[in-house]
Amino acid sequence: QVHLVESGGGLVQTGGSLRLACKVSGGTLSSYTMYWLRQAPGKEREFVARIDWNGEYIRYSDSAWGRFTISTNNDVNTVYLQMNRLRPEDTANYFCAADQDFCSSGACEHEYWGRGTQVVVSP
Repeated sequence: QVHLVESGGGLVQTGGSLRLACKVSGGTLSSYTMYWLRQAPGKEREFVARIDWNGEYIRYSDSAWGRFTISTNNDVNTVYLQMNRLRPEDTANYFCAADQDFCSSGACEHEYWGRGTQVVVSP
């Protein structure tokens, strides 16, 4: 009954910015850790960032560090990923996920998944 829905993807030029959102509906996941992951065509799924709803347990991939910021708005049950200084290598389908296991890799089998939002960064 809990659903995660991503939005905010699109086409940008190298160096541009996008703000992704993950809306939780059908319930709350206050005890869960939230994740952003991505998968490019022909590539394995890759961890990007994670956060808990208190904003205490934040982690970024090496690629995201210094460029991306993960945050939450608890009042609207939404997790955001602000992406700055985008590169063509950031082109991927970006997924939101949630679990209670603190697993931060592309291989994690998270309990809840969104269907993704597409990000394309042109050269």
